[in-house]
Amino acid sequence: MKNSPLTIMIQGTHSDAGKSVITTALCRIFAQDGYKTAPFKSQNMALNSYITLDGKEVGRAQGVQAEAAKTIATTDMNPILIKPSRDMEAQVVFHGKPYATMKANQYREEFFQLGVQAIHDSLQKLKEEYEVIVIEGAGSPAEINLTDKELVNMRVARIANAPVILVGDIDKGGVFASLVGTLQLLGPHDRSRVIGVIINKFRGDISLLQPGLDWFEEYTGVPVLGVIPYLEGLEIDGEDSLVLQKYGNDHKDQAAIDIAVIAYPRISNFTDVDPLRLEPDCRVRFVRKASELGNPDFIILPGTKNTAEDLLFLREAGLFEKIKTAYHNGTCLAGICGGFQMLGEKIMDPSQIESPYTIMEGFGLFPMVTEMTEMKKTVRVKGFCRMKGFENLLLSGYEIHMGRTQLNRNHQPFSILSGEMEGCTIQEGTLFGTYLHDVFHNDEFRGAYLNKIRKKKGLEPIERSLRFRDLKEREFDRLAEHVRRSIKMDLILEKMKEFSV
Repeated sequence: MKNSPLTIMIQGTHSDAGKSVITTALCRIFAQDGYKTAPFKSQNMALNSYITLDGKEVGRAQGVQAEAAKTIATTDMNPILIKPSRDMEAQVVFHGKPYATMKANQYREEFFQLGVQAIHDSLQKLKEEYEVIVIEGAGSPAEINLTDKELVNMRVARIANAPVILVGDIDKGGVFASLVGTLQLLGPHDRSRVIGVIINKFRGDISLLQPGLDWFEEYTGVPVLGVIPYLEGLEIDGEDSLVLQKYGNDHKDQAAIDIAVIAYPRISNFTDVDPLRLEPDCRVRFVRKASELGNPDFIILPGTKNTAEDLLFLREAGLFEKIKTAYHNGTCLAGICGGFQMLGEKIMDPSQIESPYTIMEGFGLFPMVTEMTEMKKTVRVKGFCRMKGFENLLLSGYEIHMGRTQLNRNHQPFSILSGEMEGCTIQEGTLFGTYLHDVFHNDEFRGAYLNKIRKKKGLEPIERSLRFRDLKEREFDRLAEHVRRSIKMDLILEKMKEFSV
């Protein structure tokens, strides 16, 4: 008889307590220990997404966690993805495909039963295939105004019959109050699932914390399963805009290459620029105001969940003209996905699929018009670059976008992907646009393009560039080692086995 799979659920006292990172660490730890492991998050709200091998869309965190677990991401690992598009409105992605655009109350009333069934079905499929399932919650399980129809915390723990670890972030202060308060707001049956707590992001002398740990265990009767020291410089993909603060803290003021990434309100898939941040001579700045733009060597317009409204933001913030002027003065400029769409002549949305604006003027730098359509393209692609000076460099990544772009005149494509011309480029790559996410994760292309900028500035080229995918694997292992030595893995595994009986 096949043994019952083991489950564990990571919940937090609030958003950004470290649930995603600890889930990722446990996925790698269990995989290292020989368990066939899968991540699971029933409902994720994020604008950073990940494309599965069969062209479906899941939350970026679950894709990364699958990589950490050394397995292939599927939509059963994240059956519900919510992508905010406007205030009080979001696109619901169900099992990797757009389901509907809904307001919050509508979602709670109309989607709840379908969501519950999806959780049951996906967990059952994962239990049939995997030996360990590491489940991530969202926000806090003590959001009492939402508990009647929540789809991501204690209801999931009950469905999975999973023990729960509660995570608190000591770096923000008030960790004991938040842990105790969360426990006290849980019902008796849910509280009995909490096998312990982890205090995350600790800095300093742990002996000074010990009296608090002793008090907590005596007061609550819940064990402290570990105190995880703050881990500096961890480079694992961020899930949502909460991590943008980290991106803004790049202190390489004297770096040779200054890169400005435009951080409009609905920025998405900003992990596209992660490899640039890790290049030793590059400084990456996320720019929100015209006064912050300065005189960068390279400007990137990243993806967006609402191209027209973020284009309007650029105009109202004074960034539109400053970006255009910088390009005409010789600054390199690139647009990815929604950023690529902005570089054309017009954004058309006659059915108001993405915004209330039926037409919006773009930068007019490419001879193209984009029309928003109901169809969403989600696909992994491979091919090669066609930009002058970069011909035949191999490219891989993924496309995820609403809208169909029509180039009106003869143009130089940026790439050939899956046998089709894609993107646009002029002036030997000083300006390029592409639908290819992860374009800068391609080491040879990234190295060659940065050398173009270095040459323009009179700097020596760098022959050996960062190997980004190798770095990610090393970071998974570094994180796993850091967490393993900070928590009581034997006790956690013992409790998981007790719940599986």
